[in-house]
This record gives sequence, C-alpha cells and structure tokens, in this order.
Amino acid sequence: MELKNWILLIVLAAIWGSAFMFIKISTEDFGPNLLVALRLLLAGIIFTPFLLQKKNRIYFKSYLPGILILAIFNNALPFTMFSYASLGATSNMLAILNGATALITMVIAFFWLKEAISFKQFLGLILGFIGIIILVNPLNSSATIMASFAALIGASCYAFGANYIQKHHLDSNKFVLVGWAMLFGGLLMIPLAITNLPDHLPSTKSILSLLWLSIIATGMAYLVFVKLIENIGAVRTSTVTYLIPVFGILWGYIFLNELITWIILGGFVFIMIGIYLANSNFQTTVEK
Repeated sequence: MELKNWILLIVLAAIWGSAFMFIKISTEDFGPNLLVALRLLLAGIIFTPFLLQKKNRIYFKSYLPGILILAIFNNALPFTMFSYASLGATSNMLAILNGATALITMVIAFFWLKEAISFKQFLGLILGFIGIIILVNPLNSSATIMASFAALIGASCYAFGANYIQKHHLDSNKFVLVGWAMLFGGLLMIPLAITNLPDHLPSTKSILSLLWLSIIATGMAYLVFVKLIENIGAVRTSTVTYLIPVFGILWGYIFLNELITWIILGGFVFIMIGIYLANSNFQTTVEK
C-alpha cells in the first residue's frame, strides 16, 4: 500500500476516533437529540452539491427505500445511542465499544447473509465478546452499564447497516446512498430535537465540538473513506476499525484527562484481538 494511502487511513482513524470525545463534550449542552439532528443536517449539506448533480440525481428515486432505512439504522438511531451513552460513560469506553461493530457485523452476516465462519473467526468472536463483558461489568455504576448497552445498540445498528448495504446495495453508488441518508436522518430527528431543546445556550466549546463532529468527523471523513475505497478497496479500508479505538483512548486521555484503567485496557485488548481474528478472510465491511 502506498504511503499516501497509509496516511489517509491513519488520518481517517484519528478523525473518527476523536468523534467520541466531541460527542461527550457537546452532548452535555445540546442534548442527544438536538446534537444528532444538527450533526446530520450540517454533514448532509456538505454532500448536497454533489447529490444534486444530474449524474447523481438519477439514483434518488430507486434508492429511496434504502436511503430511509440507512437514515434510521446507520445514522439517526446509532448517533443518538452514542450521544445518550456519552452521558454515562467515558469517551474511551465509547470508542472501544464502537469497535464491537465489526464483531456484531459478522454475527449478523452469518445468520442473514449465510457467511461461513472459520474456527479462527469463531475464536475471535468469543474473545471479542469477553472484552465487551469486561467493559460492561456489574462493578460499574448503573449509569455506566446503561450507557454501555446504549453504545452496543448503536454498534448493532451500524452492523445492520453494513449488512444491509452488502445484501441490497453492493453495486450501488454508496456516496449518493449515504449522502441522502445523512440528510434524511437529520430531518427525522427534527421533531425529537424540537421537543427536547436545551434550557441554556451551548458554550463555545460545545458549538466548536458540534462543528467538528458534523463537518469534519461526519461529512469530510466520509469523503476520505470513499477515496480510500477507490484507492485500496473496501477490505483494506475496513482495517480502520482497528485504529479508531486506539485514537479514541488517546484523545480522551490527552484532552479529557480520562483514566485508562486496567478494566478499559483489558476490554480493549480482548476486543482488538477478537476483531483481528474475526476479520480473517471476512469480506463484509463496516461503514461509519
């Protein structure tokens, strides 16, 4: 793989890894529903000039059912779950639990897409889920346990979205599909956002966090993601899954002074080894 593609892959992981830190910062002021609505709408605006081009408009009608499904399960619902989870868990825990997406994707693919699972992949699943149990354990506070389950629901939504694309839109223009899904996801969140407005003006830090989340971590990052798929293929690009939790832990430690406990390290190690083994010769990719 060329150096420029390695750089793009690391930059993408660093950006997506930072998302959990900025979710935690901005959710406190905006609230989960308003944050997600604004995040998706602002990100969708970045795609709008491309989506309205004649060569891309022709896909809209035929893609509409898929757009609505992904708007809910790949955008609105998982974004909301991770925002709610940020109220009770550290950003590094969220980043690690997001890594479970790769494991859950494989389980869904086994039952839905009839993907075969080797012994090494099965061992990876077992180790990965041991890591999840380490993170979501009875010794945590009830708030942390609930937050962890919310994050796992979000990861499960991403996993469903990846399998849905694999089954129904393998040859579709994914740039158009996901771009419209962002806009529709934001529109679907508006009623919830209006009924749950914050009782104070967000701080400058929260506003800047929202702008980073929407413009950089959601909008621009996906452009990098598509570019990488074009350059090195979907399977190699999916290795970004391994790097996101690393950067999530790093940014939380540097900027939020989050402790890296033995429980977090243990869960991280088991989940990362699990992802590595479970993705051996596995072709379904995870799109954020």
